[in-house]
Amino acid sequence: MISGGRATLVRMGLLALLWGSSFLWIKLALTGLSPLQIAVTRCALGAIVVIVLCYSSRNTLPRDRAVWGHLVFAAFFGNALPFVLFAVGEKTVDTGVAGVLNATTPLWALLLGIIIGTDRDLPLMRVGGLLLGFGGTLLIFAPWEKAGVASWDALAILAAAVSYAVSYAYIGRKLSGRGTAPIALSAAQLITATGLTAVAMPVGGLQPVHLNLTAVIAVIILGVFGTGFAFALNYRLIADEGATQATTVGYLLPVVSVLLGAVALGEEITFRIVAGMIVVLIGVGMTRWQRKQRTVPIEAEVALPAKV
Repeated sequence: MISGGRATLVRMGLLALLWGSSFLWIKLALTGLSPLQIAVTRCALGAIVVIVLCYSSRNTLPRDRAVWGHLVFAAFFGNALPFVLFAVGEKTVDTGVAGVLNATTPLWALLLGIIIGTDRDLPLMRVGGLLLGFGGTLLIFAPWEKAGVASWDALAILAAAVSYAVSYAYIGRKLSGRGTAPIALSAAQLITATGLTAVAMPVGGLQPVHLNLTAVIAVIILGVFGTGFAFALNYRLIADEGATQATTVGYLLPVVSVLLGAVALGEEITFRIVAGMIVVLIGVGMTRWQRKQRTVPIEAEVALPAKV
């Protein structure tokens, strides 16, 4: 038997590997499928996995029409749109850079909170983290250098990170605390995302398919493990360790993506990208800083998964 602490570390390491490697599988899937084809396939495979896990744990899908209405918005910005944008961006952007840009999601979430008024009277530490994190992002893009990654494809990946932040904010306001099990909401969200991407297929997903073994294996792993099991594993971490502890997985994702890109695809690890990654992660860490509270809040924590 693995002790509780070790089991948590194993789950965190496995989740970091599943999500961090997703950028590699997207890149490989692009050898035979279009971005929209990748998105609809991973949504469908992920939905099947989470539905099975949902019902095996004696949970059922939501029956409230209002919940499903909110899920349309959450699924569009939390799955359908970013899944397509990541695949579009990785046509030219390295997997390591995509992973680092994905790590900016908490920064956008905090900025969105400031704009809509849910995050007010921020401590100087968190404001400094926000500025530092965006400074790291600017360092990665390096528009002043010819070797910088500033391009429309890189902006698509950054837009995917922003899309995740929009989804998190909406879920926190409209779907949290409705009495539905997180795994059931996750299954319903992936079902909705599958429908949204399927509807878009006639518009941008009917390109000729050039299937090869690499692309098939990559999209299956991406859907079943990087989307389905990763969702379930993340919610298990939240239940066991709380949201704050679970979100620390996000610090490992860019490291995994950079290393896998270098080892599996021979992508160059430049000093600027590594420096930008470190600055972004330090900034994200500073934005997570909270003043110590004398009273313990009763409300359950809600994590912001670092999905890809």
